Amino acid sequence: MSISPNVPSPQESYNYESAGTPRWIAVLFGVVIAAMAGLAFAGYSTQSRLSQDLAEQQKQNKVLTAQLDQANARLADMKGHLEVTEQKVGITQAEISKAQSRAESIRKDQQSADQKLTAQLTQVQKESEEKIGAVATEVGGAKKDIEATKTDLELTKSKMASAMGDMNVMSGLIARNRDDLEELRRKGDRNYFEFTVQKAKTPQRVGPIQMSLNKTDPRKSKYTVTLVADDKTIEKKDKTSGEPVQFYVAHARGTPYEIVVFDVGKNQITGYLSTPKESGGAPAAPAAAPAAAPAATPTKP
Repeated sequence: MSISPNVPSPQESYNYESAGTPRWIAVLFGVVIAAMAGLAFAGYSTQSRLSQDLAEQQKQNKVLTAQLDQANARLADMKGHLEVTEQKVGITQAEISKAQSRAESIRKDQQSADQKLTAQLTQVQKESEEKIGAVATEVGGAKKDIEATKTDLELTKSKMASAMGDMNVMSGLIARNRDDLEELRRKGDRNYFEFTVQKAKTPQRVGPIQMSLNKTDPRKSKYTVTLVADDKTIEKKDKTSGEPVQFYVAHARGTPYEIVVFDVGKNQITGYLSTPKESGGAPAAPAAAPAAAPAATPTKP
C-alpha cells in the first residue's frame, strides 16, 4: 500500500517558473571570447616583436657592411704607404713581397669573416621567419580549439534540457546518459547519486533514501519503484526512462527530490537521484530488513 508524502497543495507548491538557459554557460561563453581575444593579441604582439628584431638585424648588417668598406679602404691606404716607404727608404723587393703577402692574407681573412657574418645574418633571418610562422600556426590552432569548445558547449546545451516532472514541477537540466550526468556534476547546482537497482526483496540504499524495483517493461521503457524516505513509503507506477520522477521529503524545504532513469532492463534500472544541496546529507530512511543488494555509491560534485 502506498502512502502519499506530506506536501503542500498544488496551487501553493507546484507554481514554478521554467528554467532558462543556465548562467554558467553564458559566463563560459564570455571566457571563451576573452581567451580568443587574448590569444589574438599575444600572436600579433609576438609577430610585431619578431619583425622589429629582424629589422634591427638588417640595420646592423648595413653598419657592418659600412665598417667592412672602411677596413678595405684602410688596407688600400696601408698598401699605398708601403709603396711610398719603398721609394723613400729603399726597402728590398723581398720585404715588399712579404708586406704584400701579409696584406693579401689580411684581405682573405677579411673576406672569410665577411662570409661568416653573411651566413649568420641569413640564419638569423631564417629563424625569425620560422618563429613568426610558428606563432601564426599556434594562434590558428588555438582559435580552432576555442571553436571546438564552443561547439561542444552548444551540443551539451542541446542535449540537456529542462522537463516537467511527474508532480508538475519544472525540473532543472535532465541528464540522458552518464556523460550528461558528469556535466551536471561539474555544474554543481545539486547533489547527484548514480544507481543501478535490481529486483530484490529488500530495498537498496540510494543516497539519503531507500529504493525497491517492483517491475519493469523494457519494451516500453517503463518501470515501477517504491521509495522510502522520512519513514514514509511512496510508490511510483509506470514511469518512463528520461522522465523526472519527483517526491518531497520533510527537510528539503519545499524543493523536490528527483529520480531520472537512463535505462530500463529486464530486472534492473540504471539512473540517478538528484537532491537539493542543503539536503544532500540527510540520513537515509531505515529499510524494512537488512539490505541484500549492493548499495549505490553516492557521488557528489
